[in-house]
Amino acid sequence: MRDGAVAARARLGLPAFALVAGLAIAGLALVAGCARKASEQGVAASADAGTVGSPAPAFELPDLDGKTVRLADFKGKVALVNFWATWCPPCRAEVPDFVRLQSKYRDRGFAIVGLSLDAGGATDVRPFVDEYNVNYTMLLANDKTAEAYGGIVGIPTTFILDRNGTIVKKVIGMTDYATVEQAILPLLQPS
Repeated sequence: MRDGAVAARARLGLPAFALVAGLAIAGLALVAGCARKASEQGVAASADAGTVGSPAPAFELPDLDGKTVRLADFKGKVALVNFWATWCPPCRAEVPDFVRLQSKYRDRGFAIVGLSLDAGGATDVRPFVDEYNVNYTMLLANDKTAEAYGGIVGIPTTFILDRNGTIVKKVIGMTDYATVEQAILPLLQPS
């Protein structure tokens, strides 16, 4: 295999080979989820932050109208917390399923919370929310929030929380309707 790579570099020339290799790596990042720059703020998260079985880190973030929303506002509900951005194709692809899930399970105590990592804030997010008829809570997150959840290194990243606010499932990369439904149905059962 190594000889094949050397031969490919020789045929293409090093700059062309590097370009092809770079494009292949970028394509893999897109398939797995949208890569995101690691936090530069140096916010320290606890060792178990964002892990299954740990309490979901609290947050206070503005919604698209500037109103402060807290994770505590969802206490007693099964919640899906989704880190995403409008520029991320896999993130965008999840939204129609999330809209359907929110419509179907809202009355049973289910809440979806979108945590947008768009640099442009509400200016970037509001047109998307309007176009896709997003029917769930949309908040404007930041690096501090991402770091509190263990450091979000790729989006989308989704956390499913039980009614006590404990993380019961974490999905890095795109998820779908069936996967989410399978995870939340047992949590929505009356205790």
